[in-house]
Amino acid sequence: MSPSRIGIDLGGTKIEGVLMQADGSIVRRTRVATPRHDYDGTLAAMAGLVAALEEGVDGPPCRVGVGMPGSLSPTTGLVRNANSTWLIGRPFREDLAAALGRPVRIANDADCFALSEARDGAGQGAEIVFGAILGTGVGGGIVIGGSLLQGACGIAGEWGHNPLPAPQADELPGPACYCGRRGCIETWLSGPALECDHGMATGTRLPAAEIAARAAAGDAAASATLDRYADRAARALAGVVNILDPQVIVLGGGVSNVDGLYPRIEDRLGAHMFSDMVAVKLRQARHGASGGVRGAAWLWPAKE
Repeated sequence: MSPSRIGIDLGGTKIEGVLMQADGSIVRRTRVATPRHDYDGTLAAMAGLVAALEEGVDGPPCRVGVGMPGSLSPTTGLVRNANSTWLIGRPFREDLAAALGRPVRIANDADCFALSEARDGAGQGAEIVFGAILGTGVGGGIVIGGSLLQGACGIAGEWGHNPLPAPQADELPGPACYCGRRGCIETWLSGPALECDHGMATGTRLPAAEIAARAAAGDAAASATLDRYADRAARALAGVVNILDPQVIVLGGGVSNVDGLYPRIEDRLGAHMFSDMVAVKLRQARHGASGGVRGAAWLWPAKE
């Protein structure tokens, strides 16, 4: 089976690309540094990456999908809400298509993660999948029937900038968020938020992995930090379940690798759901850090 599509993950420090077959297998992978604050340089770097991935491939040009920070406005087609600020306000899809000489499909990187895990990852076979990234920031994506749901405004799944549900007295008004609000889910469930919470409770800021290791070794303070995190995660995810009722929630990002976190969240989830049962499965991402780039390739269905 010949390679049929290219996926590109446009990050703030690196651009990764894969050449993927229709069965989801990766036959070539490469990456280049992102030309930060250089829009034209970013386009040129992506064009060079695609050329490298296609070298020696027979047949017509491969279809290209891109996962990126932020999203394209359905109204203007311009980039918005991207932490790679040099992309904001630019006609990125049109400019990249011109640079590559072919149409491209573009989606938010969290949407690409969700699509990858729904197609052939931890959510494979489920009708409704919610993919949540718990990393430097908090993002999400929704896949229904194997297709990405983007919504009328192109923001479906952006749960990280909803307020934390059922805040306790000591959680108000909540930490300040870069979006201009306070108490967003991202300010409680990101990796830095977990580390900050532990630091405020103990006076010692530690990496998330170290907090998890200490909790596993019986450290009461570290265990309490994970309990607080799990309770907040359960409240936030229960809100998703009450609206979307997915069969599977897949967690990705650095915090998803914290040992012992999943049972803590699962034990608390039902208390915040409007249901007499908990049917949703909470799973760790199968493809790890490759979810975004693989999902970008999956923006092109196998038969197109």
